[in-house]
Amino acid sequence: MRINRIGLRATWKRLRTRWGRFLVYGLLIFFLGSALQVLLLRWLDPWTSSVMLGDRVAAILGGDLKYRNAYTWVALEDISPQAAIAVIAAEDQQFPFHAGFDFKSIRQAVRQNGQSKRVRGASTISQQVAKNLFLWRGRSWLRKGLEVWYTLLIESLWPKERILETYLNIAEMSKATFGVEAAAQKLFHKPARKLSRRQAALLAAVLPNPKIFRAEAPSRYLNRRADHIQRQMRALGGASFLNELKDDDEPDAQR
Repeated sequence: MRINRIGLRATWKRLRTRWGRFLVYGLLIFFLGSALQVLLLRWLDPWTSSVMLGDRVAAILGGDLKYRNAYTWVALEDISPQAAIAVIAAEDQQFPFHAGFDFKSIRQAVRQNGQSKRVRGASTISQQVAKNLFLWRGRSWLRKGLEVWYTLLIESLWPKERILETYLNIAEMSKATFGVEAAAQKLFHKPARKLSRRQAALLAAVLPNPKIFRAEAPSRYLNRRADHIQRQMRALGGASFLNELKDDDEPDAQR
């Protein structure tokens, strides 16, 4: 009996050591792999996002074999500055200044959510890029933890202009329509570089729920929200506020 106990202990110790090595190696591969993934996307434009892929898989599993995402990547220089300042005014006015997380907004959201049934979010543009590009829809502690990790990587490895460019290209702005170029073409029949201030504000106004709100046929609520966003755009200083995104280490000749 004693021999069996000793044998069981030795076996358990070997298994524990083996699984411990697997866990360490697995975490190391994940951390290095995700860092390399984010680093490469600093220069390479993504051909899709995890949210787009998830929506397509869900549609196919639901029997909709004809489902297609509208998605066209364009450079930040080919997007109207009005669209850029509109999403900052609507989603993350501290975007040029924080390192991925707006802790003041998080505290305010926690306080408000504790007093109201209406849930308020506090995700920054960087956090939204992390979850839209690399993760999946839904809420869980696992996804939130991965979102924090990818946000830290994005803020460490990308300049602010690249983060904003990516957000403008992968955010859902109408049902199954991702990015400001695809939305501008579909809803306003013009390229993103020609969007007016009002059109940009309407696109930013639908971001909380693009599957319901329609920028091309705005409801009274959406028009009021777009009015508020336009006031915030002016309060920030308009398109000149985008100068705050310039990398101080970037040579003047490249600006």
